[in-house]
Amino acid sequence: MYTTISPEGQLNNYASEPKMYYAQYPNQAQQKRYVRQGALAILLVTSLILMAFAVS
Repeated sequence: MYTTISPEGQLNNYASEPKMYYAQYPNQAQQKRYVRQGALAILLVTSLILMAFAVS
């Protein structure tokens, strides 16, 4: 950890920064999985909203 001391004697601790890397574009199988997850999420939210309207 990187530490500095100010003239007043206060300590400043700096966290070590992780190494940066670039994200990679998802392949075809990952894209299909994202589409399925999105469709399932939309179905779940829609059903919850309709259920809330039906109960109230």
